[in-house]
Amino acid sequence: MSSFPVPLLFFFFFSLFVSSVLSDQAAFSSHLLPRPLILEYPETDELTLQCTSWRVAGEANNLNPWKTIPDECLEYVRGYVNGKGYLVDLQRVAEEAVAYAKGLQLQGDGKDVWVFDIDETLLSNLPYYKDHGYGAEVFNPVDFDMWVDKATAPALEASLKLYQQLLDMGFKIILLTGRSEAQRAVTEQNLRSAGFQSWDRLILRATEDHGKLAATYKSEKRDEMLEAGYRILGNSGDQWSDLLGWPMSTRSFKLPNPMYYIS
Repeated sequence: MSSFPVPLLFFFFFSLFVSSVLSDQAAFSSHLLPRPLILEYPETDELTLQCTSWRVAGEANNLNPWKTIPDECLEYVRGYVNGKGYLVDLQRVAEEAVAYAKGLQLQGDGKDVWVFDIDETLLSNLPYYKDHGYGAEVFNPVDFDMWVDKATAPALEASLKLYQQLLDMGFKIILLTGRSEAQRAVTEQNLRSAGFQSWDRLILRATEDHGKLAATYKSEKRDEMLEAGYRILGNSGDQWSDLLGWPMSTRSFKLPNPMYYIS
């Protein structure tokens, strides 16, 4: 019986061992997520994270008063308000409002009220802000009033649907806006052309209301509603100054708006 030289046998068995180890490693690795997948799902860049954080802080009312959006967040805000995320957020607010409203037992005496702000709540001024830096420019009241006078602001579709559902449920609708009384006619025209009908009252700033903070002005008007016997069961607005103060509604709903801040 012939025999192999010892060095040759050693090389033969060593080769089998290495081949077996490599085969096992390949089989084991096939059950793991390959490293290239990490490259297919890169982390969000730092600027997007910072601008998202800024926007969320604003919606949570954690920012100090501000006059313009951060310069570095212009593209982020532009993308958000023109994208699906903004529409989904608006729809979420409307759906939660409807769910809340359906759980209420209305008295049926015409005193159960839902209060709506107008700008960025019922009507969208996005066409105006597209031409004015999406909030990157300091607000110009003269330019904005010229835009309001055109009466062409489109409806926010989620809010229009909510508005109509609340009417169908039997709510009285009161519109409470920071617009001037001088803009009543164009505001009514714009609302109707956008699909809003059958509101109970439209309250605008009278001469004596100019110069008041929005939160003060709107609190005073809500107090007048209570004195008139209304029950404010819901309140929708894009600014915290639409919602806070005293008295408050039983439930308030904050719509997203990263383009401007009103105190």
